[in-house]
Amino acid sequence: MTPRRHSRVSLPKSKKSDYTRVAENFCKGAEVAKEFDYYNAAGVLIVHAAIAYTDALTIKFGGVRSKGEDHMAAVDLLQQVLALDEKGKAGTRHLEKIINEKNRVSYEGEVYTKKDIDNLWKHLLRYQTWALYMLTD
Repeated sequence: MTPRRHSRVSLPKSKKSDYTRVAENFCKGAEVAKEFDYYNAAGVLIVHAAIAYTDALTIKFGGVRSKGEDHMAAVDLLQQVLALDEKGKAGTRHLEKIINEKNRVSYEGEVYTKKDIDNLWKHLLRYQTWALYMLTD
């Protein structure tokens, strides 16, 4: 598969902490939205949490983050800056599943259900576990 062409922006590696904090904030927001049955809001926050964790990882390991509308480019960038073992490849698959839901939850007018969010949440928790392990100094 040919890697996607995408823009990237250089950042100091110390900024990974800010992106990790943003990701945690989105996770907490998604949890609250899920608790109150705001499933589409939870879905959007889950997607943004995963993207923020990805940005934190690419900043830590490559000093860059993806920039642009194609969030799958962030997956490509992650694979470029980080040598992925089996756990990393599994984490990336969870990330891809989350990002694949982005248009559906955000733009297509589809009403998300508890079942949809429970599935997306499962992928986020698995990705988050791996990401936080990798982000630990």
